[in-house]
Amino acid sequence: MDITTVFGTVIVGSNPAGRAYRENSTSNDFLVLCVFVNHDSPLLFMKHQFFIPVEVSQVTKTLENEGFLAYLVGGCVRDLLMDRKPKDWDITTNAIPEQIISFFPKTVYENIFGTVAVTHETVSDETAKIIEVTPFRIEGKYSDNRHPDSIIFSQNIEDDLKRRDFTINALALDSKGQIIDLYKGQEDIKDKIIRSVGNANERFREDALRMLRAVRFAVQLGFEIDPITERAIVENSHLIKAISIERIRDEFTKIVVSREPAKGIRLLHKYGLLKYFIPELEEGVGVEQKGEHIYDVFEHMLHALDHAAQKEKPFDICLSALFHDIGKPRTRRWDGSKAGGRGKYTFYGHEVVGARMVRKIMERLKFSRETGEKVEKLVRHHMFFSDTEQITLSAVRRTIVNVGRENIWDLMEVRECDRVGMKKKEAPYRLRKYHAMIEEALRAPTSVGMLKIDGAKLMEIGIQPGPRMGWMLHALLEECLTDDSKNTPEYLVERARELDALSDIELRSLGDKGKEKKEEAEEAELAAIRKKHFV
Repeated sequence: MDITTVFGTVIVGSNPAGRAYRENSTSNDFLVLCVFVNHDSPLLFMKHQFFIPVEVSQVTKTLENEGFLAYLVGGCVRDLLMDRKPKDWDITTNAIPEQIISFFPKTVYENIFGTVAVTHETVSDETAKIIEVTPFRIEGKYSDNRHPDSIIFSQNIEDDLKRRDFTINALALDSKGQIIDLYKGQEDIKDKIIRSVGNANERFREDALRMLRAVRFAVQLGFEIDPITERAIVENSHLIKAISIERIRDEFTKIVVSREPAKGIRLLHKYGLLKYFIPELEEGVGVEQKGEHIYDVFEHMLHALDHAAQKEKPFDICLSALFHDIGKPRTRRWDGSKAGGRGKYTFYGHEVVGARMVRKIMERLKFSRETGEKVEKLVRHHMFFSDTEQITLSAVRRTIVNVGRENIWDLMEVRECDRVGMKKKEAPYRLRKYHAMIEEALRAPTSVGMLKIDGAKLMEIGIQPGPRMGWMLHALLEECLTDDSKNTPEYLVERARELDALSDIELRSLGDKGKEKKEEAEEAELAAIRKKHFV
């Protein structure tokens, strides 16, 4: 067994001259390790702190106190070595499930793999709420390319590590701060390489989802996939058909919201994986657009997606940016009369066709109905904001109705991604004008509708419908625009009774003044909106 002691991403190796000790710490939340290495040179001193929630340490200590081995294992160890905060904590042990369950007050055990979930109601860190503890195990053949046919619990950590997917995940950390690294995973972390444990073909035939996981880790961590592992993915890509669409969807989602999603989609296409779950995206490969576009349809959508990722937009906006022009290949036509007789491609109705395609994709991948409907709406209406000279306020209002008030700003985000995907400026004049028009369309109307009294209430106090009621409401509006503290039901009812005693001429005069005040208020509000957006 090659046991290597490390700090962060520093590899100490198995140098027999290396000495390690654990420094006393005042906090149970930190594993503090000091390493001394002598390479025939002056003594090298390194110090690093791993943040480990107390609940996690308690689980490993409990197992050790009962006489068993216990290691942090997999992704959490990788993340600790990369100075990243783990999203979850996995522990492996030579205790069997029944023994693990007996050591902890609250556990859940509902699987065939031996994994026991140790739960905590009160935690110092949310990531430690559920800690999965799994016995060392040896797995049989994977007849379905998804699950092992049999599982045998083992007493050796080596058996557990050799079944892991990639070297960077085949790492175990014990309570003394020692790393067990049988496959040079620390070296691959340092070199930023994704490499399969052992034979890559065997690993992917065991669980074909690992091919998607390789891509996901590459774009999440900023790593490259080593050539042997790449070739194995290409050779085994067809096996992804055996994987449930839910598992594929979850990996795809993580790729879309990663730091480099466009790279991830390109790799999925390169390795022959994308065609098995979103073949529609590949229809855009090599489809020229010309005109204002410098990329083909596929690359344009990827650049739009990358912009959404760089701006850290939520998943539904990222996905809408990726899919926004997915209907273009099916609607592309050559029109020789365009561009002054030089001709150009047209894509009339691509947003309608694209929205239909997106609906099928979202249903196929079993996304939630809410997410599916929103992405479909954003794709369907992403072309609306195209000409500031022809667009009208009423048209903007109709678009708000079509996509929903809650989605209109997200639609503008997709529109921005579309423009940046063409290598255009992020916020040109017309984009600012769109924002101004949307605010204008969304603003609360400065009208009698803002009053805390209406015609029905006036009728209750004996005022009949007709011109006098209209004059009265505008007269009340004028007062409230001057002093909004008067906009209360009590004041308005009392004031309405006073106004009702006036003659038609007097009441109409007050009503006309109210209309003038209303128009002044509206103009001032619109001027402020336009000034805000420099339009």
